Amino acid sequence: MKTALTKKKKFGYAFGIFTESLLYNMFYTYYLTFLNEIVGIKPMYSSIIIFISIAWDAVTDPMIGNYTDRPGVDKRKVMKVSILPLAVVFVVAWTSIGAGLSSQLAKILLYTVISMAIWIFYTMYSIPYYAIVPELTEDYDERTDIRSLSSLLNAFCVGLGNILPALVPTVAILLGKKYESNAYAVIAAILSVLAVVLGFICCKSLNGVYEPKQLKEGETAQKVTLKSTFAAFGGILKLKPAKWFFLFVFFYLATSSMIQSNLTYMVIDCIGMDYDTGIAIIIVTLVLTMAAIVPIVEKVATKKDRRFATILFLSIALVGEVLLKVIGLDAEIGGFKVMSVGAPLVLGIANGTFWTLFYSMGYDLVELNEFKTGERRESTITALPQLVQKFGAGFGILMAGQLLTLYGYDASADVAGKESLFTQVTDPKIINGMENISTIIPAALLTVSLLCVILYPVTRKRFDALMAQLAKKRNGEEYTTEGFEKLL
Repeated sequence: MKTALTKKKKFGYAFGIFTESLLYNMFYTYYLTFLNEIVGIKPMYSSIIIFISIAWDAVTDPMIGNYTDRPGVDKRKVMKVSILPLAVVFVVAWTSIGAGLSSQLAKILLYTVISMAIWIFYTMYSIPYYAIVPELTEDYDERTDIRSLSSLLNAFCVGLGNILPALVPTVAILLGKKYESNAYAVIAAILSVLAVVLGFICCKSLNGVYEPKQLKEGETAQKVTLKSTFAAFGGILKLKPAKWFFLFVFFYLATSSMIQSNLTYMVIDCIGMDYDTGIAIIIVTLVLTMAAIVPIVEKVATKKDRRFATILFLSIALVGEVLLKVIGLDAEIGGFKVMSVGAPLVLGIANGTFWTLFYSMGYDLVELNEFKTGERRESTITALPQLVQKFGAGFGILMAGQLLTLYGYDASADVAGKESLFTQVTDPKIINGMENISTIIPAALLTVSLLCVILYPVTRKRFDALMAQLAKKRNGEEYTTEGFEKLL
C-alpha cells in the first residue's frame, strides 16, 4: 500500500538527479575537448563519435521505455541494475587507452563503442527515474514542485560535473608525466562514486510511495518487440501537443550542448582568460544563476503555468545571447573580463528554466494519452523526449565540432595526452568562429525552440479541464472534451 509522498521522500527522489546529471554534464561539456586534445582525434571526427553514440539511443531508448511501461516491471530495480555498470564504463571512457594509437580510425572505433555503452546504462537509469514521477502524483503543481526540487539539486550537479573536470591540469601535475593523460579518468571516478551512492539512496526513497503496475485480471503480459515499441511511440507522436513539445526539446538541447561543448575554447580563445581561473568563474556563475532562477521559475509556473514561464525566461535568455555577440565575448571593464560572468549568466537562466519545467511538461501527455487510448505510458512518454533530448544534444556537439573544423581549428597534430596543450589561438577567423559557436548560432537555435513552446497548446486551464473529464471517464460516467479541444 502506498504511503504519503512526504518532503523527505521528495528529497530522496531528487538526489537521484546526481547519478545522471553529474555524468551527463561532464560528458557534454568536456568529452569533445577530451577526444580532441587528449586522445588526438580531429574535431570533425570526435563530434561524429559523440553523435553516433547518442544516435544509438534510437534503438535503446524506445525499447527500455516500452519495457518499463509493462505491468509487473519495477522501475526501481531497472535503475539499480544500471548504476554500477554506468559508473564503471564512464570511468573507462575518460582513460587515454587510445591516445597512443596512430590510426584515427582505430581511435574512432574504440571510443565510439565505449560511448555507446555509456548511453545504454544511462538510459536504463534515467528513463525510469524520470518516468516514475507521474506515477507518484497526478497533481499539476506537485509535479512542478518535485521537478523544481530536482532541478535545484541539478544546479549543484552542473557545478560538480563542470568544476571538478576543470581541475584536470592540476590533477595531471599531481599524477606526474607518466599518468597525466588519465587526469580526466580520476575526476570521472570521483563523480562516479557520488553517482553510485546517491543513485541507491534515490531507489531506497521510493519504497512505499511507488508501486509497480500490476496485470489486470485476465490480462497477459505482452512481449517487448521493435514492432510493439515503435507502435507505442507512434501512438504518442499522434498526440497533437507532442510534435511541438519534442521540437522544443530538440532545439533547446542543441542550443545548450553547443555552448557547453565550446566552453574551454570560449574561456581561452574568446574571453581571453587563463583556463583555470576562467572556467572556475564561469561554472560558479552558472551554478549560482541556476540555483537562483529555479525558485523564481517555479513561482511563476505555479502562479501562471509552465508554458508561460518557459516562454518568459527563454525569451530573456535569447535576448541575452544576442547581446553577448553584439558586445563581444572579449569585453572588459577595468581589466575585468565581463563575459566570464555574462555568458554563464545567460546560459544559467536558460538551463534553470528548461530543466525545471520540461519533464513536468512532458508528464502532461501521460493523462492526455490515457484519455485518448485508455493506456498510461509514463516510460514511453519519458523515453521519447529523452531520445529527442540526446539527439538534440548530439546535434549541438556535432555542429560545434564541424564548425570548429570549418573555421580552421585542428588540435590533432599536437602531441596527445597533455592537458597543457590548451593553448590560446591567435587566428582572428578561428576566434570569431568560436565566439559564434557560443553566441549567435545557439541564439538562432533557441529562437526555433522558443517558437515551438509558443505553439505548444498545453496550459494549466486546459490540463485541469482534461483531468476533470478523465476522472469521469475512469469512473464510467459521461464526459466531454469541453475546455481542452485544442489538445485533441
